[in-house]
Amino acid sequence: MTTTPDTTATDTTATDTPATDTPATDTSAALTYTAYLALDEVLEAQRPRSDEHDELLFIVIHQVYELWFKQLLHELAHLQAALAQGDTAHATRTLRRILTVFKVIVAQIDVLETMTPRQFTSFRTRLDASSGFQSAQFRELEAVLGRRDRRAFAHYPEGGEQRARIEAAMSRPSLFDSFLTYLAAHGYEVPAEVLGRDVALPLVPSPALQRVLLAVYADDGGPSTVAEYLVDLDEGLQEWRYRHVKMVERTIGTKQGTGGSPGAAYLRGTLFDPAFPDLWAVRSEL
Repeated sequence: MTTTPDTTATDTTATDTPATDTPATDTSAALTYTAYLALDEVLEAQRPRSDEHDELLFIVIHQVYELWFKQLLHELAHLQAALAQGDTAHATRTLRRILTVFKVIVAQIDVLETMTPRQFTSFRTRLDASSGFQSAQFRELEAVLGRRDRRAFAHYPEGGEQRARIEAAMSRPSLFDSFLTYLAAHGYEVPAEVLGRDVALPLVPSPALQRVLLAVYADDGGPSTVAEYLVDLDEGLQEWRYRHVKMVERTIGTKQGTGGSPGAAYLRGTLFDPAFPDLWAVRSEL
């Protein structure tokens, strides 16, 4: 029979440790709500350049947009990883979250549109050369969704961190490329020329791929659900673009945008330009 040694006399771990007056439950350095969310920094990050009442709203809305863009990039990276693994469950859950975030950022335009043209004009000159066209995160988001337009680099100096991130996103597989890998993992015969395409180039619609997509929809399984969520995402992006251009038109009309940007004229050119054209091309055949 095995016996357990009596270590009472020899184990001095407890008795050798000096007693202290600090209780084990000391919470003097406990994490607080303010510290965890870095609220001191966040709430000091709004720095209006005028005394106009409405400038704070303008700043808050755009800072919140940038936070949502950060979250979308985070979710899209997770989504691409799930698709690469052929994981339908995690892909669909992540897509639902992304779609919900898009609904929120579209709804934020309602808040921004409570500001009249005169209210915006009252502080517009204080914006100097700053423009929404300089949002590197949104350019990166567009690249992840498949946009390949080197004109996006115009606002970012060569060698800069922001330009590097956009260039890297344009050189990696887009979300649709990840979807094609996912379809191949589920046994669909994705054309080799599409699956192995140069991902740094814009996606070109493929009749051969569209025949595969028709088979995906005919099976009515997990891949068809993912495909429909991608259509929802594409529609959500186009809805955001439409609401954005109408907001700009009602606020500054056809004036040039801040920082010399082309304003509504450029934004109108991005409307009805689908990120996933093959998914739209098959609609009439379903």
